Amino acid sequence: MASLARDLLAQDSVDATLERITAAATELVEGCDAAGVLVLRNHTVESLAPTEQLVIDSDQLQHRLGEGPCFDAARSSLGERVFRIADLTTEHQHWPAYAPQAHDLGVGSMMGFLLYTEDEDLGALNLYSRKPGAFTPDSELAGWLLASHAAVAFSSARTHAQMEKAVATRHLIGEAMGILMGSHHVTEEDAFDVLRRYSQENNIKLREVARLICERGGLT
Repeated sequence: MASLARDLLAQDSVDATLERITAAATELVEGCDAAGVLVLRNHTVESLAPTEQLVIDSDQLQHRLGEGPCFDAARSSLGERVFRIADLTTEHQHWPAYAPQAHDLGVGSMMGFLLYTEDEDLGALNLYSRKPGAFTPDSELAGWLLASHAAVAFSSARTHAQMEKAVATRHLIGEAMGILMGSHHVTEEDAFDVLRRYSQENNIKLREVARLICERGGLT
């Protein structure tokens, strides 16, 4: 687990970090056949780094039905941090529509862990087994430890990606301002004002306006 934590932080992108997380789940958690990260964005389910099609099918099923354990775990407002379902053939009380259809997909048992840090909730790491009763208390402990490391690595990777994008955007805007200053003989402040007004009037993000200027050598 310590080696994995270092490995996660060494990944060079958010996607690579997530793929390492879900692959590690199948390697380290006893009984785990497949894994994925479910994220809710604007009431839409996204399946990130699924190790098998089964994960995507389960996530989409929960999205269509509006219920399911992964769905609940990802909605942090419900306060759920961990769930373990021993047997999908008998768990009908909480998710009466999802459970039998998930079993038809080939899911025997499931576990899920909310990925969170002190500052944010990131989604849910969900583990699947084709066999009922596959996950033990030891499996749950291993999954919880993995999820704890995964949340920190996921948050770090996302923050790094956002910073890289911000730096790239600032560079692009600076380049576009230089083009406007040179072609129109205006000050830096006036060049930025041109960018801002064009962005507002045409409902285009400032970054995209800057990209157009750099590609065309100015605004037409």
